[in-house]
Amino acid sequence: MFGRLLLASALLVGAATALHADDGAADGQALWTQRCADNDAWDKAGPPFRVWGNTWYVGTCGIAAILIRGTTGDVLIDGGPAGAGDLIAANIEKLGIGLGDVRILLHTHEHHDHVGGLARLKQLTGAELYASTFAARALERGGPNPEDPQYEEHNALPAVHVDKVLDGNVTVALGDLKLKGFATPGHTPGAMSWQWESCEDGDCRTIVYADSLTPVSSDGYRFSDHPDVVAAFNASLMTVGSLRCDILLSPHPSASGMRDRLVAGSLVAPAACYAYADRLKRQLDARLAKEANGG
Repeated sequence: MFGRLLLASALLVGAATALHADDGAADGQALWTQRCADNDAWDKAGPPFRVWGNTWYVGTCGIAAILIRGTTGDVLIDGGPAGAGDLIAANIEKLGIGLGDVRILLHTHEHHDHVGGLARLKQLTGAELYASTFAARALERGGPNPEDPQYEEHNALPAVHVDKVLDGNVTVALGDLKLKGFATPGHTPGAMSWQWESCEDGDCRTIVYADSLTPVSSDGYRFSDHPDVVAAFNASLMTVGSLRCDILLSPHPSASGMRDRLVAGSLVAPAACYAYADRLKRQLDARLAKEANGG
């Protein structure tokens, strides 16, 4: 049932088309694929590049950070590990963008490898930090929440004040920018996924920055002992899989095959959100089956 519903949604978005970026954007994408062949390196500086229109990749080789530019200020999603805050800031400045142009900081999930750099970036940019309820707790206490399936596996992170707490599904607006945020708990309790539209030469694309949604945990944690977590996880997978999604991005670029798509010459793949959610749904089902068999 899950697969049929998601497939029906994916078919509505149409066939994939080639990426039509300007030469500068194409050069930036090619340079990233060259420097980031080891695209799981969390602390290796990857060159910034245009994803589409007003959307830029400014993260490291192994950890994404996404900048969306607006007429009255910019939005940055994720800050990488603690040491990556300065790398992300340098990438923004390499684009000729002042750090003060960043007005809002957002997140996907509240693990140190994705939000550890937000304290530094908040200091450098003066931006306001928005976070979901559970993520706000983690950010302000400087570590993961006890409800997190990976609570025992993740490091402390620099504590930082959250300016606005986001409750459930939200819309974050800044001037001409409008980002839809979806609560997608599962990988962590405070996870968020984001959707927005970017236009390039009159060609508008819907971009989704989907959270990790992998069913991994600390040793001894059993998802089957937490039916509320499993229900929320399944709902999150359904949400992500049914989103309109011309370009899919993810906190770990390798998880959504970003480098492979860049090498192939196109980031555009309208069924990518369905495929991403379907694959992770099968992982969750396999994990639950293993637990049911005593694993």
